[in-house]
Amino acid sequence: MIKSMTGYGRSQQQISGWDITVEIKAVNHRYFEFSCRAPRNCGYMEDKLKSLVQSGIARGKTDLYLQIASTGENNDETVKVNLELAKSYMESLAKLSEATGLPMEISLSSLSRYPDVLTPERVAVDEDALWEAVSAVAKEALANFIAMRETEGKKLKEDLLSRLDTVLALTAEVEKQSPQTVENYRNRLYQKLSTLLADRNIDDARVLTEAAIFADRIAVDEETVRLKSHVDQFRGILESDEPIGRKLDFLTQELNRESNTIGSKAQDSKILSVVVDLKSELEKIREQIQNIE
Repeated sequence: MIKSMTGYGRSQQQISGWDITVEIKAVNHRYFEFSCRAPRNCGYMEDKLKSLVQSGIARGKTDLYLQIASTGENNDETVKVNLELAKSYMESLAKLSEATGLPMEISLSSLSRYPDVLTPERVAVDEDALWEAVSAVAKEALANFIAMRETEGKKLKEDLLSRLDTVLALTAEVEKQSPQTVENYRNRLYQKLSTLLADRNIDDARVLTEAAIFADRIAVDEETVRLKSHVDQFRGILESDEPIGRKLDFLTQELNRESNTIGSKAQDSKILSVVVDLKSELEKIREQIQNIE
């Protein structure tokens, strides 16, 4: 199925005491480019997340955002109590009270605020367990992201098929007008010779020969045949399940090449007008395929 390169996917889940959110978004890019924003203690996941995302994306500038918060069920912080230091504070305060004659008025709350009596400590996180939880959320975000890409891709495909029909219709106009161009040239040549030679006899064979040379010079049969062949290939590629953006880009260049050749050969205003419309339609196709993976 054809996919757009732009897309967005998000997932938020609570797993094993963690509240995990993963967001993935991408814009057009010739190659796969990955950027990850994650908590500092999750740096070890970046390569794994890149591999996971790349398994579903071939091209596009892709950004992934990871947020992790504790729900309280899996608290990764604790408080360490320094009992020896607390006792030392108490002994020192008792000596100070005795020396100054001032009452020793201290509560547990005030003692706990003395430096280093209570120290917060981070408990080591089970990296494997955390990665298992994050990967589950990331896979769901990736699935949502790909689904959006496919929806956009379906719209692109419908638009491209419609424009290919227009390209074929314009090609048919060129094919229809081309023989008439030769006939018009033959008539103009005959009239010109009639004027120049006055009452002399005109060599019909010479006129036919000149018309044949002209017809050979402006013939666009090969170009129109190739145009139609490229359109058939284009349609076939649109049915592929593989990334097709680069193939379509190449085919569009070939379609443009054939239309340019027809324009350079054409000696007829009607054909030139059709070529202008043809090139306009091909430019719209080129713009659309820039969005295809």
